[in-house]
Amino acid sequence: MSLDPALRSRIEELLTTNRVVLFMKGEPAAPQCGFSAKAVGLLGATGVKYQHVDVLSDPEIREGIKVYGEWPTIPQLYIDKELVGGSDIIEQIARSGELYTALGVPAPDRTPPDITITPAAAQMLGEAVGNAGKGYALQVEIDPRFNARLQLAPVDDNAITSEAEGLRVQFDVASAQRARGLSIDWVEDERGRGLVIDNPNAPPKVSVLEVTEAAAKVVDGDVVLVDTRPAEERAVASVKVPFKTLDGNGRAELEDLPRDTGLAFICHTGVRSAQVAEDFRALGFKRLYNVAGGIAEWSAKVDPSVPTY
Repeated sequence: MSLDPALRSRIEELLTTNRVVLFMKGEPAAPQCGFSAKAVGLLGATGVKYQHVDVLSDPEIREGIKVYGEWPTIPQLYIDKELVGGSDIIEQIARSGELYTALGVPAPDRTPPDITITPAAAQMLGEAVGNAGKGYALQVEIDPRFNARLQLAPVDDNAITSEAEGLRVQFDVASAQRARGLSIDWVEDERGRGLVIDNPNAPPKVSVLEVTEAAAKVVDGDVVLVDTRPAEERAVASVKVPFKTLDGNGRAELEDLPRDTGLAFICHTGVRSAQVAEDFRALGFKRLYNVAGGIAEWSAKVDPSVPTY
């Protein structure tokens, strides 16, 4: 299949003007498939900034990039205009250190994390590993939001490995960095029976902020208010205090702020802003708030002149 010259030119311009480009489904903050999410996590662990292209919003690029690189699936990573491959290859070269070399950054510390597994948890997990058969180990994955997932996986000699209570525990590079000091316990109480995972590295959870308190904090300069709604909604109703948006370079500028900056996110009712707040939590921000009730509640309790819709 031949590639339209105009489309080829578009792709080549992207690869020429950006050293690292990830063609993916969705946005880095909200990947729309598991493979894209894996690629985003692996690239994020390197600390290198990259250009992403959401192929779901550009069907022409979605099909054209497959022809251009003769690679049939998405995501696709390019470095210095050269195709690296999809998520499985990105994972392989991340584990080997080749990804970091290609990006020109130091390889991450592969020191196994110190973790704690209580005897009760070790007994339950040990039985599960034993039932899986020979050649299996406990795999712990911790995503950028510090959600932990435990699963059984084949023993991987390239994985970063810790041992606790006689159990082999495997990590990928990014998860190993996030797992230092992790503890796993098994509890039986009024909440029920199950594993409890405590991670001291996880950023504080997003706090809920009432609109009146949010308004006071903005006036005092204690937080930066961020309106996460698109421009057309802000044109209908907008607060009359200073605020930032995610438009244009807005998100990038916010992401470059010191991690102890207070950020309060607002939308129409508080749902979309909660998701954006979690995205910034994954980036390591420590003082995050979601404004409860959003612009609708702001109109009701702070400034009645703000229209409702």
